[in-house]
Amino acid sequence: QVQLAESGGGLVQAGGSLRLSCTASGRRTFSAYTLGWFRQTPGKGRVFVASITWNSGSTRYSDSVKGRFTISRDNAKNTVYLQMNTLKPEDTAVYYCAADPRGSSAYIVADYWGQGTQVTVSS
Repeated sequence: QVQLAESGGGLVQAGGSLRLSCTASGRRTFSAYTLGWFRQTPGKGRVFVASITWNSGSTRYSDSVKGRFTISRDNAKNTVYLQMNTLKPEDTAVYYCAADPRGSSAYIVADYWGQGTQVTVSS
């Protein structure tokens, strides 16, 4: 099992920045996993935001965040990050960290989820 814990959410004005973190714990080898971020707004399903393979060799982004968000990871710290710049009100959502044990592809199919962290962008 892998447990994921997100942090770093909050309230920010449009145009501002936030950095989300997700730290993993558990018995499995976190460093071998593909990791990613999804987000969800009320009444809608979770939507893919970004992902990164086990060795940071490949990343993917949704079109809506490409050029503004950057995903990275530090396997020594069992942590994945999402740097969010030039935030827009439509980025407001609960952001979830996800882990996929099939670590070689950035097309993430999550087996594990964090509890989520709220990001609110005011206009």
